[in-house]
Amino acid sequence: MIVDPDGRFVTQRDAPRLALVGVGTAADGIALSVPRLGTVTVAAPTGRPTREVQVWDSRVPGHDAGDEAAALLSAWLERAVRLVRYDDAYRRWCNPVFAGDSGAHAAFADAYPLLVIGRASLDELNARLAARGHPALPMNRFRPNLVIGGLPAHDEDHLAAIVCGDVVIRPVKPCVRCRITTTDQDSATVGDEPLATLAGYRMDERFGGVTFGMNAVVVSGAGSRLAVGAPVTVEYAF
Repeated sequence: MIVDPDGRFVTQRDAPRLALVGVGTAADGIALSVPRLGTVTVAAPTGRPTREVQVWDSRVPGHDAGDEAAALLSAWLERAVRLVRYDDAYRRWCNPVFAGDSGAHAAFADAYPLLVIGRASLDELNARLAARGHPALPMNRFRPNLVIGGLPAHDEDHLAAIVCGDVVIRPVKPCVRCRITTTDQDSATVGDEPLATLAGYRMDERFGGVTFGMNAVVVSGAGSRLAVGAPVTVEYAF
């Protein structure tokens, strides 16, 4: 997570240029690449002292990732920022109102470890965008962890469980979408869509905004691997 000098999280909501920061794997950590500024390899800083950082209302410990990453990101964003890694020894529990007694926890994600979206849900949105004269949008506008094919549009809203091998995932809460969905992930330009179109058919007053996709938790099989193309079965809540 990227944080400001006070330790508060920085995201594309207030820094759209983060869309253009590339993140890849490295032998002992991650590689960050920034247009025109180059690439740095950031080793996992788990041995360093922790500092308190903030994501939404949660104040949690994080390991600072060092000056090289901070310098690269600060130059790109034109503001002072640091990169921190979550302290795995700490548990940031998901809201039990929705996650129940599953024991689910998240790191620096907004609130839940997984976001599930059905492929047909994006197809439905793109059909509505086309009818309004707008181009189709890619799935990366919504940043899901898990995309499921074969479901009718928005049926992920009604699932009790998603099963893939020994992994059982439970959708627990609709995802209220923020302005990051209006940021083109290839150019960092910000527009009005898809929120303007979604407001016409996906407004959920219970949660105070438009919803698209479902936040989810892992019920069993934590530590297993999911692969693109793996078959899944679903159980409906009704």
